[in-house]
Amino acid sequence: MNRTKEIWMSGFALFSMFFGAGNLILPPLLGFKALDQWLIVALGFAITAVVIPIMAIYAHAKLQGTLYDFGKKVSPLFSTVYCVLIYIIAIALPAPRTASVTHEMAIQPFFETPTLLTSTIYFLLVLVFVLNRSKVLSIIGKFLTPLIVLILLLIISIGIFSDASIANSGVSGAPLVDGILEGYQTFDAVGGVVVGAVLIISLNLRGHNGFEEKKELIKKSGLIAGTGLFVIYAGLIVVGALYSSYFPSDIDRTALLAGLSLETLGSIGRTFLSVLVALACFTTAVGIITGTADYFKGLFGNSQKAYITTGVIGCVIGIIVGSYNVGFIIDIALPALMFIYPITIILILLNTVPSKWASPLVFKTVVLATFIFSIPDFLKFLVNPKQLEPIVNSIPLAQHSLGWVLPALAAFILTNLFQKTSTARSDS
Repeated sequence: MNRTKEIWMSGFALFSMFFGAGNLILPPLLGFKALDQWLIVALGFAITAVVIPIMAIYAHAKLQGTLYDFGKKVSPLFSTVYCVLIYIIAIALPAPRTASVTHEMAIQPFFETPTLLTSTIYFLLVLVFVLNRSKVLSIIGKFLTPLIVLILLLIISIGIFSDASIANSGVSGAPLVDGILEGYQTFDAVGGVVVGAVLIISLNLRGHNGFEEKKELIKKSGLIAGTGLFVIYAGLIVVGALYSSYFPSDIDRTALLAGLSLETLGSIGRTFLSVLVALACFTTAVGIITGTADYFKGLFGNSQKAYITTGVIGCVIGIIVGSYNVGFIIDIALPALMFIYPITIILILLNTVPSKWASPLVFKTVVLATFIFSIPDFLKFLVNPKQLEPIVNSIPLAQHSLGWVLPALAAFILTNLFQKTSTARSDS
């Protein structure tokens, strides 16, 4: 295959595996609420939904292993536990959510069928793709992604060049933080460490064995996917801001996206959106289940039986959880996100910086600091937030659910200084 064509195909496949349910329904409501602050919100959203996930792909290019390699410098036990948690969360929340969004936006407007029927048919089709592992990247990159991009660009272009205008000013006191935290809900940082491993294995199956060759291909594919994600996110956010006066203030995420497609594409917009939602969600579900099955296949001695069993279990969980509504799945995901996201972000960042600044000791101290100072962020969803106020008020940025950021940075700097000083003393 032509090298340039393969880079673009892999980039499209990455984009498609990232671009799922949350990526569709979250940005428009962000813009809808942000109004004239939409650009600041878009930049915040891009940090956790574009920059960090693409850095995960770059880390995969550097490591060219599995998700286990992301945390092994902390300890083998930590990395194993982290991997299992990531994959359990991935198949229990973002993968089923794709079926729920598909039902609410692509099936429910046309048919009065139960959500359980949708999620059952949906994950049976996902399983077909998962079991045809070697063809996943090719099918997604060649056929599905171009359709997704075309429909989205139509909605965004018509929306931006319409007569709609932003009528009011945004009232958020921290639009950048709003964007950053909403980016958590895309699961894209988790997606980056999961689907990056899918890309590595797919390239190996296609005969790419050279380290530097794969590294270049992965980096360029990541750049294509990241650029596409940012353009689409920013476009959906600004369209949400432009059409803010067209909808009631209490509109939910799925209803807003449906309304925007109707306003921009007319009556045919609903049909277009149905196709878009089904394609975008489906490719993400395939990427998540495939990545999870790949991991457990490796964990059990490259066992094809383990791969098939994991794929089946993942799809059964998808059928059950995917039968609930989108709002419910988003709500139950928040504690898990606040727990796993900070650690995931830190592992991605540590695996992208030069190795001389990311020794095993640095990994240990930074991950430990991140874990300790992110505890209040997920505890507030499990206990009365007022009980945590004294702790939250004493930690910088904790009021914005980012209390782990400065301690992690301090741990990184201080540990590196300590190691540099120790090395200098031993040399003298």
